Amino acid sequence: MNNKLNIWKILFLLFLAVATIYIIRNNNEKQSREKAAKNWQKTDAKGNTYSSSTIDGNYICNKGSVFGTYYSIIYRSQNDLHEKIRERLQAVDNSLSPFNPNSIISAINNNREVTPDKMFMDIFNLAQKISAETDGAFDITVAPLVNAWGFGFKNGTTPDSIKVDSIKRFIGYKSVAHVNGRIVKQHPETMLDCSAIAKGYGSDVAAALLKEHGVSDFMVEIGGEVCSSGHNNKGKKWRIGINKPIDDPAAINQELYTIIELSGKSIATSGNYRNYREENGRKIAHTIDPRTGFPANHSLLSATVIADDCATADAYATAFMVMGVEEAAKAAEANNSIECCFIYAGSDGSLKTQMTTGFANYIVK
Repeated sequence: MNNKLNIWKILFLLFLAVATIYIIRNNNEKQSREKAAKNWQKTDAKGNTYSSSTIDGNYICNKGSVFGTYYSIIYRSQNDLHEKIRERLQAVDNSLSPFNPNSIISAINNNREVTPDKMFMDIFNLAQKISAETDGAFDITVAPLVNAWGFGFKNGTTPDSIKVDSIKRFIGYKSVAHVNGRIVKQHPETMLDCSAIAKGYGSDVAAALLKEHGVSDFMVEIGGEVCSSGHNNKGKKWRIGINKPIDDPAAINQELYTIIELSGKSIATSGNYRNYREENGRKIAHTIDPRTGFPANHSLLSATVIADDCATADAYATAFMVMGVEEAAKAAEANNSIECCFIYAGSDGSLKTQMTTGFANYIVK
C-alpha cells in the first residue's frame, strides 16, 4: 500500500514539475513576444528608418526622421503610438514644408490658390504675432534672402548689396495677410518659410497627440526642440543639455555648457555654431536679418528659450539670434511668458552668459 502511495506521489510531483516548466516556458515566450512587439524597426516608402524600443518596461522610445532632422520621443504608455505620431507629423509636413511640392506653403509660394488648413493658420498667426513683438526680427517672409545666401530650400550664391536690396522689396511680414480664407501676398515674389518655427510646432503636435491618448509623462524632441510633461522613468523631471556653442558644422561635438530640468515646459535653442559656411576666410552665418538682408553679425552664439509651447520658444530663439545679445536681453526681460539664456563671445574670446532671472531656476545645481 505504501509503495503504491509513494508511486502516486512521485507521479504527482513529476506532473507538477512538467506543468511548472510548461507555464514558465509559455510565460517566457509571451514576454519575448511582447518585448519583440515593443522593440522594432521599420522603413518607410522614402527609405527612412524609424524604430520603437522600451525603457524599464513602462516607457517607450520612438525614433526616426522628419523635417530634415531627427526626433526622439519618450513616453510612459502601454500602447505604442509611433505610427499615429508619424501620421500627425506628416500632416505638419503636408502643411508647412517648402520641400514638399504638394504642401500648402508650397502652393502659396507658387501663387496657386489654396485654402490654408488649421495647422498652417496656427503657425501663420503665431508668426505674425511674434514678428510684431520683435519688430520684424522674426519674419517668415525671409525665405528669398535665406535662399539667396545659400541656406534655404533653393540654392543661391553670395549676393551683393544691389541683389540684397532688390530682394528686400518682397520681404516683410506686413506684406502678407489672411483675407477671406486665403493668404494674400502684396508681391507674387514673396515666399514663406516656416523652418524657424516648424520643428517646435511639430514637437507641440506630437505632445498634443500623446495627451489625447492619456499620456502625461513624456519628452518630445525634434531637432533639439523639446516639449516636456510629467517625469522620466526615474521619477524625476526631464533633463535637457544645452550644447557648448563652438564651431561644429558636422555636429560631432556634444560638449554641454549646462543642463536644465523641465516638466510641463518647452525649450528651443538657436545658434550659428553649426549652420554656417566660410567664404574667402569669412564665416557667413545662416541667421539672416530680415531687416537688413544680411547675415547677423554680432557676438551672440546661441539663444535658448523656455516657454509654455515649443513653437513660441523656437520662434523667439530665432528672433534673438537676429537681434544680438543686448537687444535680445531687453526683449526677453520685457516678456513675462518666456525665460532665456544667451551665450555670447566676450571681448577676450571666452564664453559669457546672460540670462533672465527665472531661467536660473531651471539649471541643475
